[in-house]
Amino acid sequence: MAAARPTGPRSAAFCRQLLLTLAILTFASDACKNVTLHVPSKLDAEKFVGRVNLKECFKSANLIHSSDPDFQILEDGSVYTTHAILLSSEKRSFTISLSNTEKQEEKKIFVLLEHQTKVLKKRHAKEKVLRRGKRRWAPIPCSMMENSLGPFPLFLQQVQSDTAQNYTIYYSIKGPGVDQEPRNLFYVERDTGNLYCTQAVDREEYDSFQIVALATTPDGYFQEAPLPLLIKIEDDNDNDPIFTEATYIFTVSENCRVGSTVGQVCATDRDEPDTLHTLLRYSIIEQLPASPTLFSMHPRTGVITTTSSQLDREFIDKYQLKIKVQDMDGQAFGRQTTSTCIINIGDVNDNLPTFTRTSYVTSVEENTVDVEILRVTVEDKDLVNTANWRANYTILKGNENGNFKIVTDPKTNEGVLCVVKPLNYEERKQVILQIGVVNEAPFSREASSKSAMSTATVTVSVKNQDEGPECSPSGQTVRINENAQVGTTVSGYKAFDPETRSSSGIRYKKLNDPKGLVTVDENTGSIKVFRSLDREAEFITNGIYNITIVASDGVGRSCTGTLGIILEDVNDNGPSIPKPTVIICKTVMLAAEIVAIDPDEPRHGPPFDFSLETSDSQVRRMWRLTKINDTAARLSYQNDPPFGQYVVPVKVSDRLGQSKVTSLTVTLCDCVTENDCTYRAGPRVGGAEVRLGTWAILAILLGIALLFCILFTLICGASRTATQPKTFPDDLAQQNLIVSNTEAPGDDRVCSPNGFTTHTVGASAQGICGTVGSGVRPGGQETIEMVKGGQQTLDTCQGAGHLHTLDTCQGAGHLHTLDTCQGAGHLHTLDSCRGGRVETDNCRYNYSEWHSFTQPRLGEESIRGHTLIKN
Repeated sequence: MAAARPTGPRSAAFCRQLLLTLAILTFASDACKNVTLHVPSKLDAEKFVGRVNLKECFKSANLIHSSDPDFQILEDGSVYTTHAILLSSEKRSFTISLSNTEKQEEKKIFVLLEHQTKVLKKRHAKEKVLRRGKRRWAPIPCSMMENSLGPFPLFLQQVQSDTAQNYTIYYSIKGPGVDQEPRNLFYVERDTGNLYCTQAVDREEYDSFQIVALATTPDGYFQEAPLPLLIKIEDDNDNDPIFTEATYIFTVSENCRVGSTVGQVCATDRDEPDTLHTLLRYSIIEQLPASPTLFSMHPRTGVITTTSSQLDREFIDKYQLKIKVQDMDGQAFGRQTTSTCIINIGDVNDNLPTFTRTSYVTSVEENTVDVEILRVTVEDKDLVNTANWRANYTILKGNENGNFKIVTDPKTNEGVLCVVKPLNYEERKQVILQIGVVNEAPFSREASSKSAMSTATVTVSVKNQDEGPECSPSGQTVRINENAQVGTTVSGYKAFDPETRSSSGIRYKKLNDPKGLVTVDENTGSIKVFRSLDREAEFITNGIYNITIVASDGVGRSCTGTLGIILEDVNDNGPSIPKPTVIICKTVMLAAEIVAIDPDEPRHGPPFDFSLETSDSQVRRMWRLTKINDTAARLSYQNDPPFGQYVVPVKVSDRLGQSKVTSLTVTLCDCVTENDCTYRAGPRVGGAEVRLGTWAILAILLGIALLFCILFTLICGASRTATQPKTFPDDLAQQNLIVSNTEAPGDDRVCSPNGFTTHTVGASAQGICGTVGSGVRPGGQETIEMVKGGQQTLDTCQGAGHLHTLDTCQGAGHLHTLDTCQGAGHLHTLDSCRGGRVETDNCRYNYSEWHSFTQPRLGEESIRGHTLIKN
């Protein structure tokens, strides 16, 4: 008999290996090439791991990148560690990315590292000895003179590696000047390490070369890490200093002080900085006009300054200098260059504007506005159309009431005098103004005997006009109590004749009454209440209701004014709570604050009195009001009421007893903030809405992922078991179940002691693993079903004279057997093999194997089976 095989630790280990293999295959599926390198579990820093042929994957790659920062890849495919690492797992992998930035192409090579300590043990020990013995493989100083005359090739330096004592070492270099532009400028002898230059170099084009030296064995193994070498090009004074500009143009103000900075010139030299070759000296060679000498130049900085304060733009407005710069600190053998500098003399306000006349006379009619009445002119010697020339006019005296304004005409620089506020002939018949003028720019010279401002006098005569009524002041007010009786009359708007100072003969009418609350008496201007007045109405602003009145005389001349009706407050409003809905988060709050407001004036307002306006004792037991200040109270719950909504009537009274009851809708909610409120009508357990938070959703997703992992592990274990080969007996065809289409018992039935009828078909000493059941379909046709995981198994029941049955067929008391154990007349079922020993092998063969083996033979044996049954 076959024994059951253990599937515990070995199955788990196989699943882990299978998972790792699947992960590696998935990661390497997109790679153009897969490489396996055998490495020890511990790798030192800068350790050579192996070499990958990059050209096979991508020949035109100009950028190489490793996905694992613990490894670096050289251009020849050599793999080195960047620092000491310890491979904790049996396998480790990474990818090498090869890309061409110009073509925008990219390919990858998959690299798998496997432990194999014994293979590399000897090489590791040898490299360790070599690292301890390094002496000469280090950066060495190297330089050459620019524009060297040779002879070429010119020997520069020798690079050597101590590993050459034990190995054959080939030297090579790469970098700028070798395999990069300028190409083939340097080369190294392969066997000796002698470094040569092939031609002259211009330092101004290449001041140094950073190349890399390599030491390899004949088979291409890198015995040393790449060695950086710096080749410095020494400078030769072969460049003239050059001014940054061919002609410099500067401006300096006239009358400036001695030593004032005019400007700075600058020159550059392509030779090596911070050497005598670039130490420059500046100087002035010539000045035009030559006399007097007014400028000097600093030899180091090139700054030009003034040497005199007698610069006058009105006398000479431009100077020209010829300047020179020379390297080698100005020595005679130094290289030099010249340039031109033009200095313009800038204008300053050293001349005052003056009026062409000292007095002016003009006139204007009363009640006219925005009219020009006079233009005045000035003279100025400064530069035209500059701030030093443009004039700013101002009225110094006589304009205390603001009737006049003087501005500058930008085109003519004249002063324009205008009337901006009406003049009244009855008040003033003549106005005398004093005006002054200055420039936009401040005067540069100190005040001397003459004044710094030119002044003039303007006499303005006011002409009389026949005027209409005057609304003065234009805004007037009247007081009346709110809620005054309709028909109440109060004084209104008053206008008068400016000539007689009387209001007789003036008529009044409304020009604007937004809500039509009052009427205006045409003769007196008094107002009468037409509709009820409410100070708290929305259209009333600050308790004032404005209407517009038009006053006119007999000939139709008129004026317009505004009448403000001040509504005196009456205590006609009780305090109210503007927010009738209150939310109390019961988990974090014990109470809520309520605030009351009173639209009446403060003398009819707070302090307020809060109380519960209800006779319901349950409400009073559940809620309590506590005063916080004059306008607010705290509503708190008592006796732990359940979540839900409640109506709480609250009465608020002002200081004079005027009150109002507000029904508050209070929600007791299971929340933290009011925005999260979803109250429950009953206890905490019930039909309240449940919302899943972010962490709850993540926990559910994590659980689903865990179930998938367990399922995947079970599939792995089952797949391993399924890989075991299985063989079927050759005579299995003789052991198939035979379907009988007869409903009545046959002649060859054998009745077992338990009352079932048994059909025997064939004889064999072996059975097939699996659970088989039989059933009867409508119409009397029997079917045979294979049931996975059932209680009966199909196996050999060894024993002398035993008969094994598969299962009981439902219907007519028939018992069909799958096989017959030849014996001495004993009958045993698969459920209990009495008299013999039975052992089972669970799930030894699955359904697909049983079906694929027996299906072809069922057709062959069907005729034979029917014949046996009939016989």
